[in-house]
Amino acid sequence: MALSGWICVVTGASRGIGRGIALQLSEAGATVYITGRQDKTLKETAAEVTQRGGKCLPVVCDSSKEDDIKELFERVQREQNGRLDILVNNAYAGVQAIFENTGKKFWEVDPGIWDTINNTGLRGHYFCSVYAARMMVAQGSGLIVVISSMGGLRYVFNVAYGVGKAACDRLAADTAIELRKRGVASISLWPGAVQTELVTQMLSQSETTSGIDPKIKDIFANGETTELSGKCIVELAKDKNLMSMTGKVLMTCDLARCYGLEDVDGRSIVDYTSLKYIISQVPYVSWLSIITPSFIRVPRFMLNLASGKF
Repeated sequence: MALSGWICVVTGASRGIGRGIALQLSEAGATVYITGRQDKTLKETAAEVTQRGGKCLPVVCDSSKEDDIKELFERVQREQNGRLDILVNNAYAGVQAIFENTGKKFWEVDPGIWDTINNTGLRGHYFCSVYAARMMVAQGSGLIVVISSMGGLRYVFNVAYGVGKAACDRLAADTAIELRKRGVASISLWPGAVQTELVTQMLSQSETTSGIDPKIKDIFANGETTELSGKCIVELAKDKNLMSMTGKVLMTCDLARCYGLEDVDGRSIVDYTSLKYIISQVPYVSWLSIITPSFIRVPRFMLNLASGKF
């Protein structure tokens, strides 16, 4: 119970990655406040946490509404005497809109998709970070995690998605600059392809996947469980060198290798930065992956170069 006595908030935890993170934090001994818009699904997650021996407090909270966010952190402040150790900004409402508009250009889509994707998934993260930071700065410690993705580096899905994820990475980096001297760490976490309930459901419906590359379907079919991100966050929270990582983008595949983690179902983690994996995804040369050693990895600075900003 490495996190016994710790107080955590995980937004968007009624299902998907947020639910998996809440399960792992509670298994490590933390008291976890979980948020979502539906009381029923929140209670289902809370029941599973309790079944595993953890402590979970479900809070109905719409991360697109500032009043809901403010009330959430006021409750944590009141009930935990001002203590907050971990905030995980995970709430997101754009998955269905992304699938429904697959293959369309940004000018062909209702511009309201921006709000669908980024009000909950970016604006809400900023507001939560503000209120959490006030508590963490006062106590001189804490960890803020923003769940982001490779979409912050290169084009994935659509324009609104990529802009939002790039902003999430920047949110973690810039808040880290201002929080560093206060003992609070802020990082952006990139899970790989994750087998969330909604993604799995969407991929099983042919009418919503006709425009999706079959390789993407395969990647998600073999993706991480929703709990791997939680395992990584638990290890980060325990790491005495956490402050050396503040402001950085961290990938679950890197953290799993660093901390010696397997997924909860016993599978090894796909290393998206290994040269073997990258070659396997390139048409006409994928056969070379058979003879490419798995330990050769692409340096992180090469990922930055690949973004082509300069």
